Amino acid sequence: MSMSEARVVGQMVNTARYPLAEPTSAGWKYVVSRARYELQNFGCSVLSSFIRSSRREELRLECAAIAPLAYYDVETVNAYNIAADASLPADHPGRMAMRRGNAFVASDRIPDDFAIHQLYSSELFQHFVASCFELPRVYELADPLAGLCLNVVTPEMEHPWHFDTNEFAVSLLTQESQAGGVFEYCPDIRSAEAENFDDVRAVLAGRGGHLIRRLPLYPGDLQLFKGRYSMHRVSSVRGGTARHSAIFAYSERPGVIGSVERTRQLFGRVLPQHLAAAGHAVRGDRLLD
Repeated sequence: MSMSEARVVGQMVNTARYPLAEPTSAGWKYVVSRARYELQNFGCSVLSSFIRSSRREELRLECAAIAPLAYYDVETVNAYNIAADASLPADHPGRMAMRRGNAFVASDRIPDDFAIHQLYSSELFQHFVASCFELPRVYELADPLAGLCLNVVTPEMEHPWHFDTNEFAVSLLTQESQAGGVFEYCPDIRSAEAENFDDVRAVLAGRGGHLIRRLPLYPGDLQLFKGRYSMHRVSSVRGGTARHSAIFAYSERPGVIGSVERTRQLFGRVLPQHLAAAGHAVRGDRLLD
């Protein structure tokens, strides 16, 4: 850890509540212990006011400046972001189509000096995130587009039900929508050993309300949750303000790269790394992507 990294994190993060540079302190241990408890029992943990109030507007403006670089394409998808071809059984939840209208700014379009990029690459932040998830360490995704990205949901659009490629997700709300844009999730609706298609199908069909949790989020809040196993969505945004959130994608193991199909859906393009990884991508399970 360099002095410059500690300074950047110290200026950005609410260190009075989240002392990232003091991993042996009582405050650090309390926050990590609370996050672990919430992740184990509720599938999600929200670290409110993680970003200093004095830096939130700067963060919002940075992300708003690159939001127009997002790949926009309203399309029909399913919860697994796979091709819904004839090989799937007739009652398979992968055949249940949804409209995806959110957009992503890819990693290679986020400047290195942006606050979210500096936070994503910070060893202090990575160690803190790993500790919250009870992991020895986390790795930045090897995916050149999906490691760090900005999720943009414009008015009248939504990010429909889906699972993540990586085992867990870390996100930071940088701009709140005027109305709507509620984060909803189904904690641990599947596991590394079981897809649990029945419950997934029930939620997609509107019969699984008892499996859904709704979570209020505010600018500056850091959210930790198990996106690989917890199906989730952002409901339709209403009003005149788009919803922006930075997605910090890490993995338990090095070398994780998104599939060609999923990458093309999310970013409108694929790179040689995605083509090279096709068919033998690094995963910790055999679940549908």
